[in-house]
Parts: sequence; structure tokens; C-alpha cells
Amino acid sequence: MSIVVGYIPTPEGEAALERAISEAAKAKAPLVVLNSTRGDVFVDKRFVQQDAAKELESRLAASGVEYTLVQPMGGHEAADDVLDAAEQHRAELIVIGLRRRTPVGKLIMGSTAQQILLQANCPVLAVKA
Repeated sequence: MSIVVGYIPTPEGEAALERAISEAAKAKAPLVVLNSTRGDVFVDKRFVQQDAAKELESRLAASGVEYTLVQPMGGHEAADDVLDAAEQHRAELIVIGLRRRTPVGKLIMGSTAQQILLQANCPVLAVKA
């Protein structure tokens, strides 16, 4: 069993990561940090690039939790990547960050968080920045 966190380098992603590290430490469970991109990794600011990935891995190592950093580049939706990682790593918990969106924004763009909340086969912890 593991804990999966959807991570992007934003205040919401940072809040999710900090909470996921805390939950993994309490549960003594491995942490799977998922950072995905739908587009070109070189221009997607949500995708952690090489130097930032090294910093992220140093931070995770310093936390003392067992971790895996997963960065799929298949062009899938982020929610699908999180749900796939949760299934593959037998997650007992998924942690995601939430950002404020208008009702119209949710209607037009959809909601990654909503998809994860509705389709996950395990509990989902949603945190605010």
C-alpha cells in the first residue's frame, strides 16, 4: 500500500506534497509523487524540469519517507495519470491540491480534482494552499 500525491510546482501542489509527506510518515507508507504533463514537457510549467526535479528529490529524501517520483509523458489527462498511479501502486490514499475556480470555469474546463474525487477507488484528501 502507498500514498499517491498529484504534484505540480504551485502553491496548491506544494500544500498537497507537504500533507502527503506527513501522511506517508504517519502511515509508514511509501509515497508516490506524480508529476505529469499533457503537452510538451519543455514548455509546460507544471512539469518539473531536470534541476527542479533534483531539488524535489533532495527534499523528499530529507523527509525520511520512502518515495518514488513518477513523471509520465504520455499526453494523458492529469486525473487519469493520478488514478492510474493509484491503481498501479495500490494506493490507500490520494492527496491533491485544490485551487479556486468559478462555476463557469469548472463547466467549460472540467475539473481534474472532481474527476479524481469521483473515480478514485480509495480515499482522497483534498488540501488548499
